[in-house]
Amino acid sequence: MDSGDTRTDRFGLLLDQFDRAREMAEVRLTGLSDEEYLWEPVPGCWSIRRRGEATTPRAFGPGEWVLDLGAADIPANEYAEVARQAAGGMSVDKIAEDWSVGVERVEQILAHTGEPEPDETPVTTIAWRLAHLHFHFEGGWEWTFGERSREPKLLVDFSPSASVALDRFWTLIDRWRASVATVTEEQLDTVGFSQYPYGSDPDDPYIAVLSGANLEFIHHMAEIALLRDLWRSRVIRSFA
Repeated sequence: MDSGDTRTDRFGLLLDQFDRAREMAEVRLTGLSDEEYLWEPVPGCWSIRRRGEATTPRAFGPGEWVLDLGAADIPANEYAEVARQAAGGMSVDKIAEDWSVGVERVEQILAHTGEPEPDETPVTTIAWRLAHLHFHFEGGWEWTFGERSREPKLLVDFSPSASVALDRFWTLIDRWRASVATVTEEQLDTVGFSQYPYGSDPDDPYIAVLSGANLEFIHHMAEIALLRDLWRSRVIRSFA
């Protein structure tokens, strides 16, 4: 790209970053089969499952297929965020509500010293990662540019079909990008411009919300790309 076409303002940098990440992600997802999409590389994976077959306690979704979700907790890599919320004046009750945990759990984290124990996090399938992204961006759009009233967990009808899921996802992402492009400089600095209820959006300026959304998109797409590499390696080895 010619350097004259590169934006250097804060909003432009975030938009360009998202656009480039989206372009790379769409290329990397070309040719995704249903079998690969639902592939569970190790036992105990989280994925999307038929309602009634999910083994996780908080699996959710409005239709026949639901997204695995475990018991509410605050992972070790978010302890610093909890401390930041408390330092910023958020009450223990509000922090507990924000993370869907008990007050005792928040107090335990705030009293913790030293390095926390590593999280025991599940391996997730491509289907789970893509569905999680869809849920995040669908809810983010609804609670910023939409009615700001509908429950995010009921917005996405998860599908076992890779092609259906991708078609729906890219349609959403295009709508998200078009809406974000209309945001003004004043709105970028407005705390609570997004009222998305799962996270700190209502307490953050929208420029920080956008930065977090980019990170979410990039890191999940990188994970999906790695899973595709492992799938391809698995198939190659089976014919060796």
